[in-house]
Amino acid sequence: MTTGTGKVTCDLTITLDGYAAGHNQSEQRPFGDDGGDGWGDRLHAWYVEGPEKHPEISRMMTAKAFIMGRNMFGPVRGEWDREWNGWWGDNPPYHGSVFVLTHHPRDPQPMDGGTTFYFVTDGIEAAMKRAREAAGDGDISVHGGATTVNQYLAAGLINEMRLHIVPFTLGAGTRLFDGVPPLNLEQVYSRSSDSAQHVTYRVLP
Repeated sequence: MTTGTGKVTCDLTITLDGYAAGHNQSEQRPFGDDGGDGWGDRLHAWYVEGPEKHPEISRMMTAKAFIMGRNMFGPVRGEWDREWNGWWGDNPPYHGSVFVLTHHPRDPQPMDGGTTFYFVTDGIEAAMKRAREAAGDGDISVHGGATTVNQYLAAGLINEMRLHIVPFTLGAGTRLFDGVPPLNLEQVYSRSSDSAQHVTYRVLP
């Protein structure tokens, strides 16, 4: 499923001890106990500094199709008993097809700017197949959160990891690599700033 021209990547901000979010995530605190305001103000402070200081930002949304877990899409649990179209307003930044992993069916949700959310109930490989069809020869981004990235890493379906490591620890929460078997990685990019270490690894067979 990853044999097309495009790569399958992930792009994730993590603390020094590997956490992408804290415990107790909610609609009021999407990143939970994240060491800041619960909205990632500390975790993603580097991103707010903009692409002039962090050129890595400019490539985060260049994929032609995206995959995300339901927890990243929003706080609604169980059946879709309320209208929820994501955290990003009427014009999300994806401008393409986004495949949301869920156990509960829902009709596709088109948004302004060319984004359409599709809700996939038959697992990570089915979502990857649909993303590959949508992306054609373009890249696919497994956009998060860490639990979804871990599933794809464990299944051997990610080619490249782009990590943004921020200089503090959380000690608990949702952690990258939990449940993932040992990986062989090749570092292909690294850049330091005061607010983050940007590292890209190729996942080797």
